[in-house]
Amino acid sequence: MTSRFVMKGMIGFYIFLFFLYLFGPLAVMSVTAFNTPAYPQAIPFESFTLEWFVKLWNHRAMMEGLRNSFIIGLGVVALSVPVGLAAAIIMNQIYHRARGMFYLVTVSPVLTPGVIIGISTVIFWKDVLGATEFTKEYFYKGIILSIFGQSSFVAAYCLLIIMARLQRFDRAQEEAALDLGATNPQVFWHILLPFLKPALISAAVIAFLTSFENYNTTTFAILADKTLVTVLAGEVRQGTTPALSALAVIIIGISLAGAIIYEVMKRREEQAAARLSERARIAERSEIVPAPV
Repeated sequence: MTSRFVMKGMIGFYIFLFFLYLFGPLAVMSVTAFNTPAYPQAIPFESFTLEWFVKLWNHRAMMEGLRNSFIIGLGVVALSVPVGLAAAIIMNQIYHRARGMFYLVTVSPVLTPGVIIGISTVIFWKDVLGATEFTKEYFYKGIILSIFGQSSFVAAYCLLIIMARLQRFDRAQEEAALDLGATNPQVFWHILLPFLKPALISAAVIAFLTSFENYNTTTFAILADKTLVTVLAGEVRQGTTPALSALAVIIIGISLAGAIIYEVMKRREEQAAARLSERARIAERSEIVPAPV
């Protein structure tokens, strides 16, 4: 036995503990969702049942919170991604001495506690919108305020993601398009946006997931409404049930399915790009080879 073998064994054991710590609770929770006891129990496994999925479906507060979470998540994506895109474009074009202050202002909401953002959102928009019947009916509502509150810091995440992609953009493409007669809107739609498409998709996914699991800001901005995380917090305080495990299994399944679909599509695109590249090389070689006399 050599020191190299011992080192590999220690590293392997550490990796095993890491994945056990990471995925162990998920595995136990998945088992409890299909076990019959009323309290989450993995061992002993009494019998297989789908009862807890039925109870989850019939849980009115949970379904209402899930619906509101999806609505808020989509609203945050619709607001945060354009704001983050605009901020990234401004930061990329303003004078370099002003970038530090602009960056500090735009990223500062990320460093602000969510409790402060939630309370400030409610107070600010109450004073801005006023207490009329129209604003109470259409604007001063928990879902709208949650979208405003979450977007104030989620937009900063979108800014960082888009800025990382934008820094690799060749400004000569814009200048060439403008020299050839294209307008600024045409340059934006046909050159800049296609280049930023991967970053925009990533920013939208991050924005939705951040909104979906947010609690600190949402619990103050949601007012009398409820989201999935606020309902879950209340359920856990009263005592957990296997119905929550069933919800976790569904979320895990959706996440795995999304990851698998993305990976399959990505590999197909890479294979298609490789085939096109190979055809281009073959065509180039056929043009170089001189024709027989």
